[in-house]
Amino acid sequence: MYRNLLVPVDGTELSDKAMLRSIELAQQLGAAIIAFIVEPTLPLPAVGRPAALVLAENEMHDLQVAQHAGAVLETFEARAKAAGVAFAGHYLQAPRVSEAIADAAAAHHCDMIVMATHGRGAFGELMFGSNTKRVMSASRIPLLVLH
Repeated sequence: MYRNLLVPVDGTELSDKAMLRSIELAQQLGAAIIAFIVEPTLPLPAVGRPAALVLAENEMHDLQVAQHAGAVLETFEARAKAAGVAFAGHYLQAPRVSEAIADAAAAHHCDMIVMATHGRGAFGELMFGSNTKRVMSASRIPLLVLH
């Protein structure tokens, strides 16, 4: 039924919970985990900034997020392998996190997305938005939300 679980993570304590719960679920289902980290791209630079400075900032940003993603995916992979769960990790920079998650689920033929949410409530959603709700509206596969 569910063979490939997409698990978006970001290295926070909340995503750590998603890692652990998704591994348990994958064990129960006999499913594989496709871990996915999406980092937002840098906003466009202000007009009049020197091109060399913008290029250096972009390179530094790319290096930092790639190192962060590598470390998070390495941790997730070690946990999954220790539990006997098949694992693949992917990383991407994209302007819209929720769309990138939905696109990754389709691209990797996932049957379910497993993600954690802050559960901020109505006011928090109004202030910060909800990637979980945006993923839900952008994807056509089941979404398991962990609090």
